[in-house]
Parts: sequence; structure tokens; C-alpha cells
Amino acid sequence: MKNEVIMLREGFSACPVPDDVKERIKGVTYKENSEIHMDDLSYLNIRYLDFSHNIADGEMIVHKSLAKEVLEIFEMLFEAEYEIEKIRLCDEYDGDDERSMADNNSSAFNFRNVAGTQELSLHALGRAIDINPLYNPYIVGEKISPANSAKFVDRGADFPHKINHHDLAFKVFASKGWQWGGDWTNSKDYQHFYKNKENLVKSAVDKIKKLVTE
Repeated sequence: MKNEVIMLREGFSACPVPDDVKERIKGVTYKENSEIHMDDLSYLNIRYLDFSHNIADGEMIVHKSLAKEVLEIFEMLFEAEYEIEKIRLCDEYDGDDERSMADNNSSAFNFRNVAGTQELSLHALGRAIDINPLYNPYIVGEKISPANSAKFVDRGADFPHKINHHDLAFKVFASKGWQWGGDWTNSKDYQHFYKNKENLVKSAVDKIKKLVTE
């Protein structure tokens, strides 16, 4: 798939990762690996409303195959005046996911493992996005991430920026076929939206079935 330049409108664009950004992320959120190449990634400019309801511009890196729909998702959120505190590359936190989450930074690409495991995270493939993570923590057993989000663990409590099935972020991501970590059984990742790599064989079979039944 070609890594295209995409311009939805002012404030919402995607392009191959620029050389200056490549230098910023090398050795920080991007490490040489056999899973994903720099050319597989797209650099996005995203406009959003911050917690003061001011217009702000952020940056994000995702897999190039998801670039257009990620722009569309954030455009929909912006049009609906959905608030996101900040959207920065994790490189501003030296690639430290805990620091990024603790600062309530919404982000995507970071070549790292799932916390506490040796399994590669979908963030490492540019296929996951965390939204307002301080208010929407990752919970597994007694562990809470970020550590300063303990007061937001009770999802029955009433507080702003809480993601649940009624929240606009959930609805918009779901409309594009993304899954939500809040639906997991053995852990909960309320900040986490993700899209697994498409099974090309299954996709082809589904398309054939659709053609046959039409």
C-alpha cells in the first residue's frame, strides 16, 4: 500500500513520516525491528479541542493503512466538540508510556511490549490509540496504569472524560470497526482503541459471500 499524502481539511492531514520526525523518534519510540518499517507509518496532524475548549493542533503516528480513517475519527470528534487534553508523540516523554499516560497524553505509535509482558503491543504497529488515559486507566489485577489514575478506577462514579459505551469516542471508533479495551474480560483498558491487522483470506471470503448473496 502506497503511503499517501492525505488532506481532509485544514488541521487534518497525513503524510509519510518527515525526515525531521524520523530523527526525533529513532531510538526512542522507533527501534530497528523486523515487524514494522518507518515507511509503514504515517505522520498525522490532528486538530482537537482541549480541556479549556480551545482549538489545538496535535501530532500522531499510525500505520499508513489506518491514516485516513484515523483522521476521519478525529475530525468527527472535533466537529462534535469532544475534548481531548493533549495529543503528542510519546517521544516527548522519552518513549515512557507511564509518563505519557500520567500526563493524560492521547497517543498512538510506540514500539514497545504490552506492559508487564514480552508480547508486542499493537501500539508498536501503529494500530492502537489511547484517549485521555489518566481518566481511563488500564487495570489488570491490582495494577493500575497510570499509577496516578486510581480515583478513576470506579467506572460507576460520575466524572468528566470517562469512556464507556455511551461515550462519543467509543461510538465513533466503533463505527470504523475499532475495538475497545474496556470490553476485555481479564483486564480493562478503558483508554485503548485498536484495530487488528485484517485477515486477508477471511476478507476475501466475506467479499465473495456478499457478492453471491446480492
